[in-house]
Amino acid sequence: MDLNAVRTFVAAVDAGQFQKAAADLALTQQAVSKRVATLEADLGVRLFTRTARGAELTIDGQAFLPHARALLQAAERAAASVRPGGRALRVDVVGRRTATGGLVRDFHRAYPDIELDVVTLFDADRAIDAVHSGTIDATFRAVVMPGRRLPDGIEAIPILDEPLQLVTSPAHELAGAQTVTPAQLAGCRIWMPGNSPGTEWSAYYDELAATFGFTVEVTGPNFGVEGLLDTIAASSTLATFLSERTPLVWPSGYDLRRIPLQDPTPVYPHSLLWHADNSHPALAVLRDHLVSARPGHPGTEVWKPAWAQAS
Repeated sequence: MDLNAVRTFVAAVDAGQFQKAAADLALTQQAVSKRVATLEADLGVRLFTRTARGAELTIDGQAFLPHARALLQAAERAAASVRPGGRALRVDVVGRRTATGGLVRDFHRAYPDIELDVVTLFDADRAIDAVHSGTIDATFRAVVMPGRRLPDGIEAIPILDEPLQLVTSPAHELAGAQTVTPAQLAGCRIWMPGNSPGTEWSAYYDELAATFGFTVEVTGPNFGVEGLLDTIAASSTLATFLSERTPLVWPSGYDLRRIPLQDPTPVYPHSLLWHADNSHPALAVLRDHLVSARPGHPGTEVWKPAWAQAS
């Protein structure tokens, strides 16, 4: 159905005259008459009766009027759903309990009127494809892995270098340390069952392990953070890495230790990725907020992979 003809019909009803409807729509009276006649031909009924006072609805016109108004309202809602700023900003955070999930929560607190749709895509390839196709507006990723480059049109800006901490049980040989250097981890077993091959975080931890001589073990099923902490709490030989920004609550009986890593401090390099053609106004607000809130590490020596430094 021609929505312009429907819109003209409703305008004629509201105006009561074709001449006034033509003025309201910035059309000629002939154009209004032609649109209404076309609509009547499509429907197979007469919608108006011409009288000395103007145009009056027939019984069919009266029946059609509420549906015509509903059609125009539906068309406006459809257009608004994709109009820049008219829909929620869709952002991928990898995991809602990760540091990047916290960044988006902080953004929401600062801008509660901006509607957000937070999703969790698994790996960088899927997330970058989603940004490229417009399925999501932005994603937080480590940007570039060895042998890969960003597709044309995808832009990125560093947002957060996330410091890592060593997590152990009280029985682990490093549990009593105030701080640990990465070099002290040589020969240690770091258990990270979530390090799936091909992901950007697996590439990160593989290079970290190769640089400082420890072993990353990925054996066994990945039951999530809770399962990971259960295993660490029960072991005197296994440790793992968590971010100092990762919010966690574990049973008091575990008495797990979170030990800062220093000299250098390994940091996980998060960047915000988006498509250059994305015109959603909230995207620019998010980007500016993250840049202004970006923390630094004054006087601290940090480590990150060579590919992350290059990017």
